[in-house]
Amino acid sequence: MIHLQNMKYVHVSPSALVDDTDATTATIDTFGFDYCEIFISIGATDIAMDDLQVFESDDSGMSGQVVITGLRYGTDTTVDGGTSTKPNTDNNKTRLFQIDLKNRKRYLDVDADCGNGSAGTQIAIVAILSRAAESPADSAAGKGVDEILRV
Repeated sequence: MIHLQNMKYVHVSPSALVDDTDATTATIDTFGFDYCEIFISIGATDIAMDDLQVFESDDSGMSGQVVITGLRYGTDTTVDGGTSTKPNTDNNKTRLFQIDLKNRKRYLDVDADCGNGSAGTQIAIVAILSRAAESPADSAAGKGVDEILRV
């Protein structure tokens, strides 16, 4: 087993220009995985984001969702010990959420609320689920992508 192949990718939000609203996101089903990393790529932006945080819920519709303590940019502490900052007008920045899924609810969703500026915020979000109890199918669909190239 090559551990890099024992992962699944979730396209949470396609690259989009978002202004004065939440980015449209897909719910992340974490069933069978021990860890999740959510990578947020922020391109051109003209105003600070209002929220960037992760919710969890027991159902895929995200009813009764709650914010995961420790996963709120702008209030929670970074791994380096400082207070995190919300993405602002600095272009081409990235943020990362790292989540140990033990004792978590099954479903996750990202709240990426882009502020009301003149041009909006370019944003894309991808989740990587890893350390699967059973290896995902070794196919594009099993890995959560459209196609795979491998050498």
